[in-house]
Amino acid sequence: MKKLLISALIAIFSITGLAGCTSNDTNAPAQTSNADSTNTTNNEPSGSNTEGSDSDDNTLFFYTAQNPVYEDEANFERLIGQYIKKKFPDITLKHVHWNDGTRYEDLIAKGTIPDIVFEQVRRNTSRMVKKFKMEYDMSDLIKQFNLDTSRLDPASMEVVKTASDGKIYSLPFEMSDFVLAYNKDIFDKYGLDYPTDGMTYDEVYELAKKLTRQDGDITYKGYQQHPSHYMMYNQVSEPSLDPNEDKGAMDSDNWLKIVNNIRRFYEIPGNQFTTTSDFPKGQMGMSVDVVENVLKWATEFPDLNFGLASVPVFPEASGSKYQPNLNGLFITQQSKNKELAFQVIQYLLSDEVQAERQKEAIIGPLNVPAVQQAFAQNVPQMKDKNIQALFALKSAMPAPRKPGLTFINPPVQQVFQPNIFEQSKDSATALRVVNEMINKQLAETKAAIDAGGDGTAYQ
Repeated sequence: MKKLLISALIAIFSITGLAGCTSNDTNAPAQTSNADSTNTTNNEPSGSNTEGSDSDDNTLFFYTAQNPVYEDEANFERLIGQYIKKKFPDITLKHVHWNDGTRYEDLIAKGTIPDIVFEQVRRNTSRMVKKFKMEYDMSDLIKQFNLDTSRLDPASMEVVKTASDGKIYSLPFEMSDFVLAYNKDIFDKYGLDYPTDGMTYDEVYELAKKLTRQDGDITYKGYQQHPSHYMMYNQVSEPSLDPNEDKGAMDSDNWLKIVNNIRRFYEIPGNQFTTTSDFPKGQMGMSVDVVENVLKWATEFPDLNFGLASVPVFPEASGSKYQPNLNGLFITQQSKNKELAFQVIQYLLSDEVQAERQKEAIIGPLNVPAVQQAFAQNVPQMKDKNIQALFALKSAMPAPRKPGLTFINPPVQQVFQPNIFEQSKDSATALRVVNEMINKQLAETKAAIDAGGDGTAYQ
């Protein structure tokens, strides 16, 4: 059973739509909603109370709107359900995964509002949870049950607070993370030292130049890193939306530095950006990708001789990896069992549960070394890898933003695609074009809200 679970975990690009990118040759981050998931579930609840959840005092309705791994009820049971049932044996646990027939609007129409929602935090707090008026501030429950949030990743908590207008509508639960994979055979072939944790972009750039070459009939690319992910979760905490006003913030000198830092890699002759996912083909020296993909490579390509290191860093942020790409647990304001729901979430965030989930290669939010060291212990293909590369750096803090400002999902991917890669614009022009696009989208979103709409068109 465990073997089947591991296969399911690594076969599906599981976290928040980041690991699953669009299929075009630029590997751009998905900008679509959960509507990409189309299978159905047989565990659909029923009810008629449109004012609140349909749970009685001993029933808890758990709705997973993210991570298609949980579409398989056996996976939900192993990764979440079994822990709840062990700690709270008197609970009747209902679980439904987001899908056709079980979307938010379907649940509302049936009067079956969840008690707990598992959802992407940065975008979907506004685009989904607030849109359907399910947001609930857990601050009082955190105090009541003495949850020590200082044990949670500080950057993840900042993502939560920014998305929650300064409140706490969710608690961090699952994170996707990035790591640098390198092909040991290519490094050995050319007598180069392997990458190490904490290397700067300048150091990795020098390696990329040496590795990008034509060797007989084989063309080796030295380095691939998705520029859109790199900017969206940038390591120097540069905001794309102005922290204090409803306007873009991408026309800055810092953004120009960020763009030019990665652009130079793709101006190395022969190393133009294509996709990070070609790494297992054996003709790429280094690739920065999400750990879900790395786990997939390790299983599907057992002869691939690769190692892991932390993502490259900026000298001025030498201890920072990407900002968190985060899924959280929400309690709905309609829930009749808020205290019970919070106690369940608190237990799911315990060292005990998080360590067991880490063994299955699921990154959690606890800043506890013993928990982090358990990562992927149940994945034999990762046994000899430098797993701690994932934890060698701290998550970069997201830029704070004043509560009450308009939220959109800034189209940072368009700086490179199409403006730089297709249209060969200089970096400053590409940033200016996208910043103007952000300003336009913010204005349209504000107008839509003022007119009585939900303002989610650009979220």
